[in-house]
Formats: sequence, structure tokens, C-alpha cells
Amino acid sequence: MSHSHTHNHSHSHTDLKGRNLFISIFLNILITASQIIGGLVSGSLALLSDALHNFSDVLSLLVSYIANRLTKKKASAYRTFGYKRAEILAAFINAATLVIVAVLLIIEAVKRFQNPQEIESNLVIWLSLLGIVANGLSVLLLKKDSDVNMNIRSAYIHLLTDMMASVAVLIGGLLMKFYQIYWVDSILTLVIAIYLIFMGLDLLKESTKVLMLFTPDDIPVKKIVDEINAFKSIKNVHHVHIWQLNEEEIHLEAHIDFNKDITLSEFDYILQDIETLVFKKYQINHVNIQPEFGKDDAKDIIVQD
Repeated sequence: MSHSHTHNHSHSHTDLKGRNLFISIFLNILITASQIIGGLVSGSLALLSDALHNFSDVLSLLVSYIANRLTKKKASAYRTFGYKRAEILAAFINAATLVIVAVLLIIEAVKRFQNPQEIESNLVIWLSLLGIVANGLSVLLLKKDSDVNMNIRSAYIHLLTDMMASVAVLIGGLLMKFYQIYWVDSILTLVIAIYLIFMGLDLLKESTKVLMLFTPDDIPVKKIVDEINAFKSIKNVHHVHIWQLNEEEIHLEAHIDFNKDITLSEFDYILQDIETLVFKKYQINHVNIQPEFGKDDAKDIIVQD
């Protein structure tokens, strides 16, 4: 069986991601402490819900930071892939916490809506402004990496929704200050929670697909098989597996029947052509091929092991 792969790692970039995550953790600890105190003093559920979300941000950022550090650890005999999946697992955990926090917020918002309470709006306004500034800075720090890394994207979504929540809390504080509309506190909490569920479920679905070794949505398995089958020396491609290990690696594993009993050096040339094909067209950068000649086994493209 032949195996080939291409590495595209940048340790300095990984260090930069870690630094940005660390700064974001510090900022969110500051926001959380301020909003918990402010929410208790003012009586604002929206502010407390924002603080709870910020606390979940701190946890999610810690998970993301630890996962980012783990990916630097080398593989070993007992961990042959190293910790390459740590960031995907972190994304899954963070997505799950988004949904859980949202459900808790909905329960509390419904209770408060049935029994509105007067709220100290000035404190709500100033603390929501603090949340907007601090979360906005964190969002800017993580924006670039969120486009290409699921772990960073999970942390980024936490922070982005929290910044939006702070904007909503600010609007609510202004409405309460000038118009004494206190039930808006509960309405804003519900809006924040629904948005959290929407974003959390999407990321949860995406990370689950990777953890379950599902084929990426944009990889056409049948088309790839047909293109490899078109090679003159190849008789059949079967027993195919394509999965995403992490953000940087997509693996292809397959058995290939050859028309004749070729030499190992001939197989290497063919393998190079296959690697070039799947990498250039589908960004598959790990190829693992089992060559066969006249072997009596299942010839289906997908074989249940």
C-alpha cells in the first residue's frame, strides 16, 4: 500500500492564532466580571444573559486555545495522528455550548417577560458599550483565521454573537431609559438566544460531519473514481474512503485493480499522476492506494468494512 501527503503548516501563523486567542480570553474575562456585577446591581436580565454568554465565550476560547496548543504536539506510536483533530473537537464542544446557553436564555426570558422588572438603564448602557468595544476587538483579532479554521470560527461566532448581543442590550438600555419600556429586556434576550441556536446548530452539524469521517460536501466521489478509472493501466477503482481529518487535510484511500502485473516503479509513476490529479482539482493532499492484480474481493466503489 502506498501513501503520500503534502504538508502546509506554518508554525509562526499557529503562534499568532494562539496569541490572538489569549488576548480575547483576557478581554472576555474583563467583560464577564463587569456584566455579572452590573446585571445584579441593575436587575437587567439581558445584561446577565450577555454575561452568561460572555462566560461561555471565555470557556470556548479556553477550549480553542488548548486545542490550538495541542495541535503542535508531535505524533507518537500511541497517537499516530497526533492531536490534529483537537481543533475539530473544540469546535464541536463550542457549538454545543452555544445551543445549551441559548436554551437557558429562552427559559429565563419567558419567565421575566411574564413578570417585567424595573431596570437601572444607565448601568446597562455603559456596560453594553464596554461589551461592544471589547468583543469588537476580539472579533477583529480572529476574523482572518475564522475563514479557514473551524476551531477559530467557533470562537469567532461566540464573540460575534456576543458583540451583537451587546448592541441589542445597548438599544434596550436606551429604550428603557427614555421610554421606560422594560419588557424589551426579555424580547432582546429571546432574539439573542434564537440567533445563538441558529449559528450553533450550523457549526455543530459541520463539526459532526468531520468527526464522523463523512466525505466533505464538495468532494464528488463518483466523479473522482471515474477520472482515476480513465487511466489506461487501471482496470477498477473500489473500496473508496474520502474524509477530512482536520482543516488542512483531506484523505483519499482506495483499492486499485491493474490490467497487468506492473512493477513497483511503474506503480509509483501512476501514483504520482493520481496525487497530482486529486490535489489540483479537489485539494486532496493525502493519498493512500492499495494496488491489486487479479485479487478476488468486492469491487464496489463503497464497501462497508
